[in-house]
Amino acid sequence: MKNRTEVTEFILLGLTNVPELQVPLFSVITLIFLINVVGNLGMVLLIVLDSRLHTPMYFFLGNLSLVDFGYSSAVTPTVMAGLLVGDKVISYNACAAQMFFFAAFATVENFLLASMAYDRFAAVCKPLHYTTTMTTGVCACLVIGCYACGFLNAFIHTWETFRLSFCESNVVHHFFCDVPAVMALSCSDRHVNELVLVYVATFNVFLALLVISVSYLFILTAILKMHSATGYQKAFSTCASHLTAVSIFYGTIIFMYLQPSSNHSMDTDKIASVFYTMVIPMLNPLVYSLRNKEVKSAFKKIVWEAKLALRCQF
Repeated sequence: MKNRTEVTEFILLGLTNVPELQVPLFSVITLIFLINVVGNLGMVLLIVLDSRLHTPMYFFLGNLSLVDFGYSSAVTPTVMAGLLVGDKVISYNACAAQMFFFAAFATVENFLLASMAYDRFAAVCKPLHYTTTMTTGVCACLVIGCYACGFLNAFIHTWETFRLSFCESNVVHHFFCDVPAVMALSCSDRHVNELVLVYVATFNVFLALLVISVSYLFILTAILKMHSATGYQKAFSTCASHLTAVSIFYGTIIFMYLQPSSNHSMDTDKIASVFYTMVIPMLNPLVYSLRNKEVKSAFKKIVWEAKLALRCQF
């Protein structure tokens, strides 16, 4: 068997080989990425600057925005370069780094959404004990746990993939170094690696979904017991943004991985992956800003203070 060091770089097939589509796709993806950067980093800045947003819910939201920016940035610049200048070659180490950071941030988001569901459960079901339940220490431990699980998961998948031998084709049938796409190029026996990938990914997703489902089951029970329309509306508005983010994130995962294998096609998977890697990170800050009065109020306050500062200078 040839040694894996014979493969020193990979070639990404990209989104399309049709020349007429390259510029339009580049323009669309660039716009999406700019909205992603401004939206997510703007949300983090807003939460840091406005003391009214220094609460557990916005602490989690700030980390969610940071993670969305992280895993989109791990993929999107490579896609943009491939579309603009046709550079679809990625080095061995760069491919490993891209795989690691994408897997890490995507897994962190998975567990952050579960932590946010628990936070909503504490806010709706135990409002009188919320401040003692969701203390600064508890929130910090939850977020640190999310990052630890995410980076451990990424290390396992990246190490399992790149310890294989690559001695034949180096053409990745994807637009980024996703674990299954790179693993498929190996000339080693990858049966164990595929089992590890399936079992670890399934455990991560279903553990988070279990926490989310149980939390919202208790929330729904608490809402049904409310006799006040105001209380019902407040509880619903508290959870609406998070539910929307959860639906978008896990809806895409279910579409990608739980459909029959006979329905899978490379083009369909690429479209779903574009949504997963680029569109979802862009949508989350929009969902939370458009559906949240406190975020809109904080944004207006920052804009007003910036205008006053400019007027004072002139």
